[in-house]
Formats: sequence, C-alpha cells, structure tokens
Amino acid sequence: MRSGHISRWTAITGVVLLTGACSQAAGQAGAGAESPAAPTITGTPVVTATIPTPEHQAAAQPPKGDAPTKVPPPKLSKYTYTFPVKGCKTTYQRKLLVLPKTTIWAKQGCSFVAPVDGVVDEVNVRNRWSPSTDTGATREGRFVTIIGADGVRYLGGHLDSVARGIKPGVRVKAGQALGRVGRSGNARDTAPNLYFAISWKTGPAFWWVRRGMVKPWDYLDAWQTGNRTLSPRDETLKLRGKLGETPDCTVLCASKQPRRPQPSTTTPKPRQARDGGITTLNPTTAPFGPP
Repeated sequence: MRSGHISRWTAITGVVLLTGACSQAAGQAGAGAESPAAPTITGTPVVTATIPTPEHQAAAQPPKGDAPTKVPPPKLSKYTYTFPVKGCKTTYQRKLLVLPKTTIWAKQGCSFVAPVDGVVDEVNVRNRWSPSTDTGATREGRFVTIIGADGVRYLGGHLDSVARGIKPGVRVKAGQALGRVGRSGNARDTAPNLYFAISWKTGPAFWWVRRGMVKPWDYLDAWQTGNRTLSPRDETLKLRGKLGETPDCTVLCASKQPRRPQPSTTTPKPRQARDGGITTLNPTTAPFGPP
C-alpha cells in the first residue's frame, strides 16, 4: 500500500516535470519569433559640428586690395614731346595714304603747338594754293615748321592763321602755340585739319622733303597716350642716311621740277619773301644738332 502511493507520486512528479519542460520550450520559441520593440528617442539631438554664422562668412571674404601703383613709362630719350593739337578732341589716320604724313582732324581754330622744344624754321602766312595749278609747293597752304631740339623737322600745315610772334629764329617750347587749325591749301573743300609731317631740314626748294618723310602715327600714339619720350630722331637719321639729304621728288610732284640748287658756301640772313610767302631761317641744308 505504501509502495503504491510512492509509485503514484513518482508518476505524478514525472508528468509535472514533463509538462514544465514542454511549456518552457514553447515559450522560448515564441520569444524568438517576435522582434523586440525599438527604443523611443526623445529630446533634441546633440550637434557636434560648428554651424557657420554671418561673422564666420564675413571673415572668409578676401580683403580689398590697395589701388595699383602707377609706374612711369621707361625713358626712351632725353627729349619730351607733346601731341601737336592742344585742347581739342582729335582723330587721325594711322596708315600710309600716298605720302608718309598724317591728317589730324580737329575743329576750326584749335591750337597747333610745338611737339618739342626747338627753333622756328619756316613760316608761310599766305595761302598761295590754287586748284587750277595745284602745285606741290603750295598744297599745305599756311604752315609753320620747326627744327626740334632733337634735330628733326616738324611741319604743321593747312593752318587758318599763324600765331603772333612766330617767325624764323624764334625759340619755342613744347606745347607753345604756333598757329590755328584751318582749311588753307588744298584742304579748302574738306573739314578743318592739321597736316602733320616729320622730316629733316632742307632748303625751301626741296618742298617734297618738308611735306613728310617719316611715318608719324606711332609717335603720335605714344605722345598722346603712351610714352612722351619716344623720339623719331633715330628713324629720321637712318632714313636720311639712306635717301640722302635732298632726295628726288617721286610722288605728287609738280609738273615742272625745280632746278636743283647748288650748295651755298655762305649762310644767308633770314629773309622775307616779297610776295608775303615763305619766310625761312636758313634756306640751305643743315645737319642734325647734337645727339
């Protein structure tokens, strides 16, 4: 009887133990099938990077640079030049048109000035040009030439008038008025302009030299907006050495060539033409001055 009870309790205990083991296994299976709940984030996230502020952005802008330093152009010669028309708006040709000279267009009455220090050489106060003859020696109408301190001759033609006191032998400074822009000579049917030419000194008989031998526009460009010490002296000397001091006329020459004068052995005094024409300081040829 006692052993029967023990057997029954043993059986019951075994059933209980088996039931608990099955329940534990089923519970573990259930836990593996379901995902754990995600944690809930609350509050403001912490930012560790530096956020730019207007002050930071302003500090990142490059500082403004200083104004550029003005450096003077290199000195190319000991001479200082000025543009030959003063106080007026101008335009001029920069290419060869028949003769190596240029036409500077400006208003009537604008001032023609000495492009460099020098001495007045020739002055023509009378407009002798006639369309019926169109002689080469008179095409520039009223004009003034100077021999610059650089030894170069400069011509300003088609003048309306010659400045008071301008006569051969008078020393002038760069920028000093020599006459007024006009339409004398063969410019009478054009707009007012200055006939501007560069050459070397010759006598009045060699008028074709006076009207221009060296192209002037590069020098005009430099004197107006570039380097005022750019000098035509070297180019003029070189060309005179190549062509000679009194080369023959080859372009737009008069129908009758003037007889080639014999070199003078004396230095004549300045003279005034009786007809009110050209006054010249020295009608003979002359070499360049000192370099």
